Amino acid sequence: MAANNRRMSGKKGAQVGSGGNRRRGLEGKGPTPPAEARKGHVKNRVANAKAKKAAGAPGGRRPAPKGRGGKASSEMVVGRNPVFEALRDGVPASTLYVQQFIDNDERVREALQLAAERGGIHLMEAPRPELDRMTNGLNHQGLVLQVPPYEYAHPEDLAAAAYDEGKDPLIVALDGVTDPRNLGAVVRSVSAFGGHGVVVPERRAAGMTAGAWKSSAGTAARTPVARCTNLTRALEAYKKAGVAVVGLAADGEHEVGDLPALSGPVVIVVGSEGKGLSRLVGETCDYRVRIPMPGGAESLNAGVAAGIVLYEASRRRA
Repeated sequence: MAANNRRMSGKKGAQVGSGGNRRRGLEGKGPTPPAEARKGHVKNRVANAKAKKAAGAPGGRRPAPKGRGGKASSEMVVGRNPVFEALRDGVPASTLYVQQFIDNDERVREALQLAAERGGIHLMEAPRPELDRMTNGLNHQGLVLQVPPYEYAHPEDLAAAAYDEGKDPLIVALDGVTDPRNLGAVVRSVSAFGGHGVVVPERRAAGMTAGAWKSSAGTAARTPVARCTNLTRALEAYKKAGVAVVGLAADGEHEVGDLPALSGPVVIVVGSEGKGLSRLVGETCDYRVRIPMPGGAESLNAGVAAGIVLYEASRRRA
């Protein structure tokens, strides 16, 4: 009998069990927690922000965390008039390079005076060959202004900042807009009508260059611009967070004055003047609206179109 037992047992000594771990591993983890309780979800971020505010945390617009939306590359503004205008219009700058033995005309003196008055701008004297190398041979006329990289926000931060203020998000997203001046004009309109920021794609789209800063007339300093790798996915994330996505289209099913969604949390998507909304972005929109134009114009540029819809949204929220 003992021999039989030895043949039936593959091991010597006592058998070691799992201690119940296998059984517990088969148990369910319960229902999926609500979005407000899931770490990393935009509603969780909003709930945490509201809790901090209720506990006495400082209010106001929250600055976007640096680096979450990425940085642009630095930029050079070259030439006496462009440098003067950039300094006059408040374009951020880190260094003003001045050519050695430059002819000290009125425009040069004005640029140097503006740089000194603004403060925080380093003045560097450099020989002409060095400025030629920095600008790849452009006609710099002895003045080169270095614009630091722009700190983009993350699209989620725009909605979260609105909720921090106890308001419904009012955001503009640009699809295929490549002219920096149009981006600057949209930023200016968003600021004028109480919006919470602008979203642009990383590729094939205008970024916050010196030209965009100038067109914004200083409002870019207080209106964040967010950058996303894929605009369609960013819009889908807004929809999941309860924000309506409204696209502007010449053949839209709704007129801009007849859309109640503009009174709530909304992202207004503006396409390029020539091509309008791309196919995927248009299919992602909850609503497609048109702007009546009895004068017969075929289209409006991005800055004008965004301003009209932002005005309507602001009027409904007043």
